Amino acid sequence: MRILVTDGMDKSAQEKLREMGHEVVEQFYEPDELGKALQDFDAVVVRSKTKVRQNHIDEALQGKLKLIIRGGVGVDNIDVAYAKEKGIEVRNTPKASSQSVAELALGHMFSCARYISISGHTMREGKWEKKAYGKGTEVCGKAVGIIGYGRIGHCLGAMCKALGMDVMAYGAHHEPGTVADDGTPYVSLDELFAKSDFISLHAPKADGPIVTAENIEKMKDGVIIINTSRGANIDDDALLAALDSGKVRAAGLDVYPVEPAENAALYAHPAVSCTPHIGASTKEAQKRIGEEIVSIIKEFNA
Repeated sequence: MRILVTDGMDKSAQEKLREMGHEVVEQFYEPDELGKALQDFDAVVVRSKTKVRQNHIDEALQGKLKLIIRGGVGVDNIDVAYAKEKGIEVRNTPKASSQSVAELALGHMFSCARYISISGHTMREGKWEKKAYGKGTEVCGKAVGIIGYGRIGHCLGAMCKALGMDVMAYGAHHEPGTVADDGTPYVSLDELFAKSDFISLHAPKADGPIVTAENIEKMKDGVIIINTSRGANIDDDALLAALDSGKVRAAGLDVYPVEPAENAALYAHPAVSCTPHIGASTKEAQKRIGEEIVSIIKEFNA
């Protein structure tokens, strides 16, 4: 197979593919060039930067493209149903980055609870604001609501339980009152909003934002919100207003509705701990993603 890698991929995985007899080309294409380029490849491997839309698929149909692989969990940057309708298989690597994303979410929880991001920033400005940031909160004994309790949610839940937190979960396909396989109770979204000291989002991109002005009003005063899922799951304006009013104490954000992030008023807010979509960006996760891509290609080419 001739395989295009548009957004980078673990070098050892690329070498394994070459040892298997495949040709691997690592090259990013701008949107207006992508469709034509895909005509020359049997498979394409993308991350989050490359978007494979209907117009790209239509152009690719003039060539030999048979497989699209998303190196990561979400596939909302690919028009999946349309690709499959046209006979192109779409796969992803859902297992590989769960630990890394969950650890980053936990990192943002600590950063928000103890003012790690903003206090470190002010020190680099030559300030010593011990009193301003001396009223943090412990995570032990607090309630955390996890929206989306798949692989990443399970990983985060286990970490939070180990820290002495009370964990509850909301899953779109799970009835409130039932229990997950790890003993975590499923609750309604309204109950999760009302009882959580921390809320962490791990759901796929929804039809509309999950965190809206209306839903923020249902939350505890001083709630901390973490989002390492999809930027569109939060209404930026509603979150910013809630941060300004103090209704939301702090937010940890790794994803944004537009990337690179454009809403400076939000990501530069002193109550925001922010990172540039690095949830899966660990050496270990990238290696696992590469290994899973190799397995997918082996299976597809068998």
